[in-house]
Amino acid sequence: MKLKNVDLETILADKAKEIDFSGVVHVENRTGMIHASAHGFSNRSESIPNTINTRFGIASGCKLFTAIGICQLVENGSIAFHSKLSNLLDHSFPHFGGEVTVHHLLTHSSGIPDYFDEEVMDDFEELWVKNPMYHMKRLEDFLPLFQDQQMKFNPGEKFHYNNAGYIVLGLIIEKVAGTPFSDYVEEYIFKPARMQDSGYFSLDCLPAKTALGYIDKEDGSWKTNSYSIPIKGGADGGAYVTAGDMAKLWQSLMNGELVNKEMLTKMTTPWIQTDNGYYGYGIWIEKAEDKIVKYHVMGYDPGVSFASGYYADSEMIVVIPSNKERGPHKLMYLLEDHI
Repeated sequence: MKLKNVDLETILADKAKEIDFSGVVHVENRTGMIHASAHGFSNRSESIPNTINTRFGIASGCKLFTAIGICQLVENGSIAFHSKLSNLLDHSFPHFGGEVTVHHLLTHSSGIPDYFDEEVMDDFEELWVKNPMYHMKRLEDFLPLFQDQQMKFNPGEKFHYNNAGYIVLGLIIEKVAGTPFSDYVEEYIFKPARMQDSGYFSLDCLPAKTALGYIDKEDGSWKTNSYSIPIKGGADGGAYVTAGDMAKLWQSLMNGELVNKEMLTKMTTPWIQTDNGYYGYGIWIEKAEDKIVKYHVMGYDPGVSFASGYYADSEMIVVIPSNKERGPHKLMYLLEDHI
C-alpha cells in the first residue's frame, strides 16, 4: 500500500466531513483490512450513529447477485446464455422480440422496455403514484409496468441500462429453480459467501442495525425513503448488506466459490461498451490501456447511494454504502488517487 505522503485516515475523514457523508468506508486487500470507518446516522430522529456493521440498502448494486444466480443456472446446465426469453417464461410479452436472449438481458442490450427509464424519467417516486410502492412485493408485481410496451431497439444493437431486464432475469431464476428469488439468493449466494447479515428485507419490518435511507431537500429539511422505493427489493435492486458482507461477496466470487473459474471469466468479460467503460454480466468494467483495472457495481435510489469495486492487480476491495443520495463515488475516487 502506497500513500502519496498523506495519512489515509485523515484525508478520508476530512473528505467525509466536507461532503457530509453518511455511511461506511471499507477498504481491504489480500493481506487484510486497510481502513474501516463509519459516518453519520443510521437513524437521524434518534441520533443513532452508523457503525461498520450497519446494514445499508444498495439499490442496483445487487444486480450482480442476480447475474451470479443466472450464471449458476447456466453452469449446472439448466439454461444457456443463448436461451431465448420466449422459451423460458410463460408470462405474456406481446411486443417483445423473439430473439431476446439471457445474454442480452444480462448485458442491458435486450431492447425490451424498462419500467423506469433513467433517460426519460428523473423521479423514481413518480412510479408509485399509480402503483403504490407497498404493493411491490414480488417480481410479478412489476410486470404491468412494462410487459405490454413496445421494444425500444433490436436485441444486441446497443447498451441501454435496463431495470426491467433484471426483473425478467429474476423471474427466470424463480421459474427454473422453483423458489422465490430472494430465497434463492440467500441460499446459493449469501450463505456460501458467509454474508450472514445481508438479505432482502421489507421496509415495514427492517431488522436491527439497518440504516434508514434519507432524502435531503434544498431547504435543509429531510424525509426517509419509506414511501419512495418498493417495499421489498428484488432482482433489479434493493438488497441490504453490510460493507463487510459485500467484501466477502467479492472474495467468494473472485476465488471461484460461487461460480467456477470458467464461468467467472465469462462474467467478467467486457461484453459491451458503455458511455464510460464496459459491462460484463451484472458488473461494470474499467480498462486502462486495454488492460482491465477495476470491476465495480453501483446503486442509486431515493435515500440510497452505493459504490463498490474490486481492483484486479492488487486484489483490493472497496465498499462504500450510504444512506444518503450521494457521496460514495467521491470517496472512491479519492481512494483511487491515494492508493
